[in-house]
Amino acid sequence: MAEKKIMKIQIDNNQTKIKIDKRKIRSTVTMLLKHLCCADKEISLSFVDDKTIQGLNRQYRNKDKPTDVLSFSLQEGEFGNINPHILGDVVISVDTAKANASKVDLSFEQEINFLIIHGLLHLLDYNHENTTQEEAKKMRKKEKELFGLLN
Repeated sequence: MAEKKIMKIQIDNNQTKIKIDKRKIRSTVTMLLKHLCCADKEISLSFVDDKTIQGLNRQYRNKDKPTDVLSFSLQEGEFGNINPHILGDVVISVDTAKANASKVDLSFEQEINFLIIHGLLHLLDYNHENTTQEEAKKMRKKEKELFGLLN
């Protein structure tokens, strides 16, 4: 009998300002991974504050400011094929998510869902920065599709 691979979703809440419903997040990520035909993949999500994400943004992107989401793919580069089941890490700033949600008339939960989608698509090699308009459009279309699935 074939062994069924169980996806692993690591969720870390590394901030204390806003309560994160890990069970709901896990359910959302599970649904997204299944829809993207990645049900056997592993991913880690970290929820942080603006100070933490600013440090990561400065260190890895040379941008000394907070951002909403960062993705760290383990599928890229020279050793990207070592463990094909691990997609990588998504880091979300709850501070920026909360501020952005009110600007775009979404609930905090909807904004978090959008950022999970955005980060996950980056791990799956979708891009909207330093790329063609066509590639950026492809990512936006996939974001809308997945966001519609959740809402």
